[in-house]
Amino acid sequence: MVLALLGLTGCAGPKVQDYASETPTLDLRTYFNGPVRAQGIFTDRQGKVVKRFVVDIQCQWSGTQGTLDERFTYSDGSTQRRIWRLTDLGGGRYEGRADDVVGTAQGHSAGNALQWSYTLALPVDGRVWHVNFEDWMYLIDERTMLNKAVMSKFGIQLGEVTLSFTKL
Repeated sequence: MVLALLGLTGCAGPKVQDYASETPTLDLRTYFNGPVRAQGIFTDRQGKVVKRFVVDIQCQWSGTQGTLDERFTYSDGSTQRRIWRLTDLGGGRYEGRADDVVGTAQGHSAGNALQWSYTLALPVDGRVWHVNFEDWMYLIDERTMLNKAVMSKFGIQLGEVTLSFTKL
C-alpha cells in the first residue's frame, strides 16, 4: 500500500498555476511575434545528447490567430520545417495545430510559464511513431525563454528536448 501511494505521489507534477505569481508574465502573442531563434538538444533516456539543432522561427499574429513557421537545421546537416497554427482561447489557454501533430495541442499559461501537451507523428527508421510531448516553457526576460520537453510513448520516457529561445 505504501509503495502504491508513493508511486501515485511520484506521478504528481507541477501545475501551471504554481507559476501564476512569477514574472515577467508570458504572453505568447507578444513573445512569438517577429523573428525568434532557438537552439536545442535532444537527449535519450540515459541523458546522452543524440542531436543538436537550431530553429529559425518567423512568428506573426492576427487577432487571436498566430503562425509560427519553424525551420530546423540539425547537427547532421538535415533540415525540417513545421508550421504551427495557434489560437489564443483566452484565459491563458491555447490550442495549436501542425501537419505532424496528431489532433490538437493544448496549452495553458500562468505567470512566466506555459505547459504544452501534444502528440507528434515522428518518423524513425522508415516508420512513424506517435510520441507524446509534455513541454514546459519559462520566460526568463523579454528576450529569453527556456523550454524543457519530455517525450514518451506508452508512459515510458524516451528522451528530453531542451531549448533556449531568443527573441531577435
